[in-house]
Amino acid sequence: MSNAIFELPVVYNEPVLSYAPGSPERETIKQTIQELKSALWDIPMVIDGKEVRTRDKRTIHPPHALHEALGTYSHGSARNVRDAIQAALKARKDWENTPWHERAAIFLRAAELLAGPYRAIMNAATMLGQSKNIYQAEIDCVAELADFYRYNATYMTEIYQQQPESSSGIWNRLEYRALEGFVFAITPFNFTSIAGNLPGAPALMGNTVVWKCAETQIYSAHVIMEVLQKAGLPDGVINLVFVDGPVAGKVVFNHPDFAGLHFTGSTGVFQLLWQTIGQNLKKYRSYPRIVGETGGKDFVLAHRSADPKQVATALARGAFEFQGQKCSAASRAYIPSNLWKEVSQYLRQDLSAITMGSPENFSHFINAVIDAKAYNSITGYISKAKRDKQVSIIHGGDFDNSEGYFIQPTVVRTKDPAYRTMCEEIFGPVLTIYTYDENQYDETLKMVDQTSPYALTGAIFADDRNAIIQATNELRHAAGNFYINDKPTGAVVGQQPFGGARASGTNDKAGSILNLYRWISPRTIKENFNPPSDYRYPFMGEE
Repeated sequence: MSNAIFELPVVYNEPVLSYAPGSPERETIKQTIQELKSALWDIPMVIDGKEVRTRDKRTIHPPHALHEALGTYSHGSARNVRDAIQAALKARKDWENTPWHERAAIFLRAAELLAGPYRAIMNAATMLGQSKNIYQAEIDCVAELADFYRYNATYMTEIYQQQPESSSGIWNRLEYRALEGFVFAITPFNFTSIAGNLPGAPALMGNTVVWKCAETQIYSAHVIMEVLQKAGLPDGVINLVFVDGPVAGKVVFNHPDFAGLHFTGSTGVFQLLWQTIGQNLKKYRSYPRIVGETGGKDFVLAHRSADPKQVATALARGAFEFQGQKCSAASRAYIPSNLWKEVSQYLRQDLSAITMGSPENFSHFINAVIDAKAYNSITGYISKAKRDKQVSIIHGGDFDNSEGYFIQPTVVRTKDPAYRTMCEEIFGPVLTIYTYDENQYDETLKMVDQTSPYALTGAIFADDRNAIIQATNELRHAAGNFYINDKPTGAVVGQQPFGGARASGTNDKAGSILNLYRWISPRTIKENFNPPSDYRYPFMGEE
């Protein structure tokens, strides 16, 4: 057994490759895409390290090419969830007792595999399965996921190094146990990195996990699981199941060893899960940890001193990258009257130049939204906006699902700052703009803060420093990630820990040490080197 105190390799953010014409990575990814399209994967669940297949085979189609098939996956049942829980509990003791540096080594190796031999296949799977262009895929499923694994290992060591003081003859120690039970990770479709981090962060800290990914992210989830197994993750530490949410929830939330929920998804679902957990508290061995990142209605507020071209660029990128399917995407904007003409002109120019289509064509900025449910919901908002007299569509508004779920980047201008698309999360390529009187900045700050129940991301654009200071103070609780003269998307692990409050979640900041604290249960150990042998204290002596 090693008795050294190890130091991890120096942590760094994974560089993002350019994929410019003529670059070697561009040729590699194009070739890998074609290889995956011809492979037709038969994707199993992974329970206790074993591939589990069922008779219920479901086909995976690219959102941008509904006539094509990428393969099938095995849809599971409550029995598979019970098996996954049993596997997690069986693996728990050995995994928790695995030395911290051995756990770190597995995730550090996973990061290197992602950045190296699995880079192209991870990108291709995300591009095809989730309709992401190469840049959006690269910054997500390779760079950010590698960053999560590397930085989390570093944060883990920082936690373990924090020890209490000891007085003479006493040795006080603090150990950081895993939670007593299993963690349930529920992951979304929109970020492959989130899908890898939500089960990965608790596992790094010694927990075992049941992982239910989104049905529309199974294609890339399969690659994540393969990478983790290749990196040496023991059987049963992370168990991947493909089941309906209510089926999984009925089993998981009634189990006495349920110890924690790591969730990213809709606010409504998270609130329902929290309510269910609360109703079942008496069933559990311990109080479960509940960590969730949910919805957003993210804002861009421009002051009259802002640069109109910078504002327009932030709106084009912040609202429409990955079709607006980011919980951080700009979906409401407040533009002062003195800037509106220029901002609208620049924004129209940018959006008119944007093309939409398959991510296999690298010239496309916009691809398809994820599925029919999302398509119908988003186009429902657009259709209603076309009928409402208090709003006007100043760009886009067209959509078509004959080949894939394509929705044109749509900009709505409203005279009503409380119009539904200013308040409700749409999660698609729809931006609503309200033009305010340039002399009513104070009132507009209050409006931004009070319009939405969410508080995830937001941005202020201004050259006037006093306006920036005022917005930073007045909007203190309006966004967990606040941007000054930048779009409200693109948080980087180790640089901008991500998460929001209010209806946007528990603000436990994925990609920071704060998140890892939620997956440990500290124990204080006091050791006395010279225990007393007389019950009497000095004060009890005779005068």
